[in-house]
Amino acid sequence: MNAEKTVPAAADPAPPQDAPGLSSSELARYGRHLSLTEIGAAGQARLKAARVLLVGAGGLGSPAAMYLAAAGVGTLGLVDFDTVERSNLQRQILFGEGDVGRRKLDAASERLAGINPHVRLQMHDKRLSAQNAEQIVAGYDVVVDGTDNFATRYLVNDVCVHLGIPNVYGSVLRFEGQASVFAAPGGPCYRCLFREPPPPGLVPSCAEAGVMGVLPGIVGSIQAAETIKLITGAGQPMVGRLLLLDVLTMAFRSIEIRRDPQCPACGTREITVLRDYDEYCDGRPATGDAGSVAPAEITPGDLADRLGRGDPVMLLDVREDVEWRIGHISGARLVPLRSLPSALGTLPVEREIVVYCHHGTRSRAATELLAANGYRVSNLVGGIDRWSREVDPSIPRY
Repeated sequence: MNAEKTVPAAADPAPPQDAPGLSSSELARYGRHLSLTEIGAAGQARLKAARVLLVGAGGLGSPAAMYLAAAGVGTLGLVDFDTVERSNLQRQILFGEGDVGRRKLDAASERLAGINPHVRLQMHDKRLSAQNAEQIVAGYDVVVDGTDNFATRYLVNDVCVHLGIPNVYGSVLRFEGQASVFAAPGGPCYRCLFREPPPPGLVPSCAEAGVMGVLPGIVGSIQAAETIKLITGAGQPMVGRLLLLDVLTMAFRSIEIRRDPQCPACGTREITVLRDYDEYCDGRPATGDAGSVAPAEITPGDLADRLGRGDPVMLLDVREDVEWRIGHISGARLVPLRSLPSALGTLPVEREIVVYCHHGTRSRAATELLAANGYRVSNLVGGIDRWSREVDPSIPRY
């Protein structure tokens, strides 16, 4: 059932004279915040007055919701339409064994009310869509993106840009995570990094590739911290920065990202109507007769040997610019996959082209397109991630 439900906050006694807006029980609860000069009574009052929407009550939404409730965010909204499955319990800490089969929002409202009865909960038991996104998101101060699919991620970005609401982004896959703050005043949005959703199959889902259970907890907690900073004004939110983390090596690094004046969402403002991306993400882009061509593959070790011998091989990187700036193979040329069809005429037909991406999936789609257009081409198996592990460890893994 697609329903809206509001769980009111518990009634409070009158606020003390020295901390207007905060009751005696809240002063006791939030004492460790009040002792921080960067937050204090004024910041805690801003948290109490704030309205935060979490899109998705899963791996990222669970820790974010719990910490934001504990922090005293006055109104906490959750958008989800799913039920709890046993496979969720490895990482979605809002839920326990007794919640399997229940609506996620029913279980989440009980858990969050138990954490902090002062928080007013608004449960949006429906799928976020182009038809309802603006209505749901309007009126919130911050949106926390806990989605696990590209269709909803782009919709969240576009509605946040349209309404001028900061979008606290997080994503996880296997042992790697990312976080940033998009659509803040003067800062970039998600489309400044990744212009369009990738074709299906290029990026595996967590269900396909797996995810270490604690990783969403780390990233979701970072999202909660960024949300608190945005509301209270404490510190420097990650506007214009992308945080990358790898829990296998426990390496954290941050790279600068810039607002793209040609971005169709926050730059040229070409995107004026919200759109559902399910259809886009469910159909592969046209690539001629690429499906009938089986391009060759090459391992990092074999490629290193050929480059060492001086073979006239062209290296083609089909990742995005932000990934290129993290690290790339020396001598390669960057042509993002989305730009490859228009760049075909600029590539040398007389040389063999070795294509690579992060893990080898996008590059395979690129090799199919190139092979279908008459190029001699090979796909680097395992992408730059395997190249870093086996050939050049100076290239950062992400």
